[in-house]
Amino acid sequence: MDRLVKHDVKELNIVFTRNQKCSTTFKLTNLMHTMPVSVFVETTNALVLSLTRSYGVIPPLGSVVFTLICQELDQPLVLATQVIVRSSMLLTGKSDQESLCNVFSKPGKHIFKDGVIPVSFVGSHVIDFLISNHVPKSVDVPLILEKSVPFCNGTELNLLLKSAAMTGKLDLVTFLINAGADVNDRDPERKSVMSLAIESGNLDVVRVIIESGFVIDHLNDRYLHDAASINGVDIMELLCMNYLDIDINSIDSRGRTAMHIAANHGHLEVLDFLTTLGSDASVVDNDGWNPLHHASYKGHVAEVEFLLNSCSYIKYAVTKHGKSPIALAYENDHMELYDMLYLGDVLHKAATIDDVNGINKCLTEGVNVNGKDQNGWTALHRAAFKGRIESVKVLLDHGASVDIVDNSGCTPLHRAVEMGYAEVATVLVARGARASIKSLIDHMVFDLDCVKNYRSLVNPLC
Repeated sequence: MDRLVKHDVKELNIVFTRNQKCSTTFKLTNLMHTMPVSVFVETTNALVLSLTRSYGVIPPLGSVVFTLICQELDQPLVLATQVIVRSSMLLTGKSDQESLCNVFSKPGKHIFKDGVIPVSFVGSHVIDFLISNHVPKSVDVPLILEKSVPFCNGTELNLLLKSAAMTGKLDLVTFLINAGADVNDRDPERKSVMSLAIESGNLDVVRVIIESGFVIDHLNDRYLHDAASINGVDIMELLCMNYLDIDINSIDSRGRTAMHIAANHGHLEVLDFLTTLGSDASVVDNDGWNPLHHASYKGHVAEVEFLLNSCSYIKYAVTKHGKSPIALAYENDHMELYDMLYLGDVLHKAATIDDVNGINKCLTEGVNVNGKDQNGWTALHRAAFKGRIESVKVLLDHGASVDIVDNSGCTPLHRAVEMGYAEVATVLVARGARASIKSLIDHMVFDLDCVKNYRSLVNPLC
């Protein structure tokens, strides 16, 4: 005979609840028909797990129930823990605690090791712990998850899915969805697993949720806003590919579009992506701010430059409190925006009216001599178009690009010839302007009607 008693379970599952005592029971049965058996039960982690009693006497073919108790813990045990069962025939007939202790304190053939019962902590709090913490590689996480799910209800699984999505743990998200968690469950505030997945920044988690049948509530969900706030261009692209009816110009409760959010956070790639899709940079929020106001307020130089190149007239818009983008930049000491938001306009105006002193002052203050307006015109385009030869010379002397093109593909030379300014055309050609450049309407300088009307222009261009 290799054992005297048997246990009724292959393993013990303790449904763990954080900061509460937890317990489970098991039964030992005497296999002897005519003789009582003494038993000794202990755990491999006595600091955490205890038994209501460690010793006992079981009558012939009788049974005794033992209770395993876990102390109050703030986290479950995830490493291997066991209950060990030993037994001995009750030869002396004495069953008091001291006598039984003496029996099992002396090793020998009279002691049977009847069983080793694995102990597992299970339940929703265990899964939550695995989601929120890094565990040793020796821990069999998939096994613990499989054991824990049967002890979770639907509400708990849905909450766990949100936690897993928030941490961006793809394996746990996938497991919980397969275990029955509902990707379309929302909390009382309409918060969804998708918004949490986007906040995590994990593209694969977002993809799994989409593939699991997530449905967007277009009235309340603002997932492009969420993605814009984390510079998640890849996530935005995935959303737009899978939800073709998603509105890139949708507004949140503050009247802001995703472009407002990107400008506020300084996310240039998002601005570029949204602009490519046709997002409107002129939309104002509840306070009358367009995206440029937000970028200027925060001092995001690259984003301000991008927005001006996309829609330069928005720099003249004022908020409900009468603040322009340059005013907001000034108030927050973002002097690096002075050129783009203000000085460039001054330079263009000076070039238009042939104010050489004004041009020189702007250049001294560091203006970008090749800065463009909403039509793609530089100050040199302006001066050439107006025939301001002195301004043309000053601008060229300070690095103005002679062959730079505007939104119509026209160079300053095109503009000078268009208006019949032969002297300006001569100066531009002398500085390297190429008459062979075609505009977007496929016109070279020679093709312009004004060349035919002003024959004096032909020689300088040849």
